[in-house]
Amino acid sequence: MTSPPYYTPDGGLPPQSQLLTDRAIFTDAYAFIPKGTLSDITTSYLPFWDKTRLWVLARPLTGFAETFSHYIMVVDAGGGSVRPENDSEAQSVIFIVSGELQVIINGHIYDLKTGGYAYVPSGSDWSVQNRSAHPCRFHWIRKRYQSIEGIDRPEAFVSSDQDIKAVDMPNTNGVWATSRFVEPDDIRHDMHVNIVTFQPGGVIPFAETHVMEHGLYVLQGKAVYHLNQNWIEVEAGDYMWLRAFCPQACYAGGPEPFRYLLYKDVNRHAKLEL
Repeated sequence: MTSPPYYTPDGGLPPQSQLLTDRAIFTDAYAFIPKGTLSDITTSYLPFWDKTRLWVLARPLTGFAETFSHYIMVVDAGGGSVRPENDSEAQSVIFIVSGELQVIINGHIYDLKTGGYAYVPSGSDWSVQNRSAHPCRFHWIRKRYQSIEGIDRPEAFVSSDQDIKAVDMPNTNGVWATSRFVEPDDIRHDMHVNIVTFQPGGVIPFAETHVMEHGLYVLQGKAVYHLNQNWIEVEAGDYMWLRAFCPQACYAGGPEPFRYLLYKDVNRHAKLEL
């Protein structure tokens, strides 16, 4: 099956002739990071990763989003890590947007291609390697797992965007659908990382206002997104970082589908202390 188009940042640096005015916004309720900010000078590196750089899109901040981090990784040919994670309580989701990546989780080998998805439970023995001749770009979302006595921890699994049948939202005539990699009622999972798809003209018809934090990376298309009190034009490569209870809605533009990778924390009691 042919992979859908996913926006992949290339880095580089804007020319000296470019105007400084940009669309980036940071408020108490949300952050909007346009694709143009993902330049070479905003990359970082990680311990025990070879031939790899990354952009950090989200990380816990006091008084803002507190549950997750979101990276875009670029692993060159021959690169990877046999010690990718230094937090034993961190669980991970990997989503490939270009190239190929071999992921080994607790001795099981998985070869992921564009559109591939892997869930890595906390405490896993895992590694990643780019064995191809071309760079691999992927999203890496991390969250500390909230274990519950009497509830089993989820096991590792792999899937792909191409293998998941999107579920239409009720009464939307198919213009709004979600590709769910984990069933919503699987209480073992305390986070969901899904792909949301709107056909041109589709809308979120009310201002969602809820306890879940969100990270939204636009994979394809364009829309006008409502964030708190503002309407913002968004396109493939842009990122939205929403704290809990930030009102949100959207109108999808055309001519192609509007798709984004969505993180949210779920299925746990609200903490009663700061």
